[in-house]
Amino acid sequence: EERRRIAYHEAGHALVASLIPEADPLHKVTIIPRGRALGMTAQLPLDDRHNFSRSMLMAEIAVLLGGREAEQAVFNDLTTGAKADIDKATDIARKMVCEWGMSDLGPLSFGKKEEQIFLGREIAQHRDYSEETAVLIDKEVRKIVDAASQRAANIIRDNIDKLEALATALLDREILDREEIEKVLRGEKLKPRKRHEETEAATEESEKSEDSELKQTGTVSGESEKED
Repeated sequence: EERRRIAYHEAGHALVASLIPEADPLHKVTIIPRGRALGMTAQLPLDDRHNFSRSMLMAEIAVLLGGREAEQAVFNDLTTGAKADIDKATDIARKMVCEWGMSDLGPLSFGKKEEQIFLGREIAQHRDYSEETAVLIDKEVRKIVDAASQRAANIIRDNIDKLEALATALLDREILDREEIEKVLRGEKLKPRKRHEETEAATEESEKSEDSELKQTGTVSGESEKED
């Protein structure tokens, strides 16, 4: 049952990434566990980008939440596997509000960052705004995350057959590359893999899963501590 949930979670990431034009292209998706990662969806940016538009960031948040929305749509339940996705989505949304002026609060910067010289030059954030402003910031962050989450949910709902096809293919093959993902989404059947191809695919997954150029989302084993 857990393996099936992971497959749908990763299929959710992959489906949303495939159907949002502003999202980075998919590289691969896998349900082979590695470390604390129970599965992974990797995207490969087209270029060495340094500036990001609001629409691109909203797309990234939607992709991050695609796994969670797939779990909700298929199982009517949620797991702790989406914790890392939620953390990253919230962090992006908060930066959009507090650093990049991409919310209804306008082009303002909230929270001065100071270097703590005696703590190994760690960056600490000092809150330089009122409690009332903090409430407004939280509302804007929630608005951004909710909008992206709803976008992901709509994509999942409107393409549930494609989600099923991706999850089924993942359960069968464990790894799908970009070409295979595109074929599944077009409704084409994948050719059976030969034994040596399965071995090569697993080896490639192991070697590239920590590639710094890949943008990775996925299911992470989560503990049930109170602070989570």
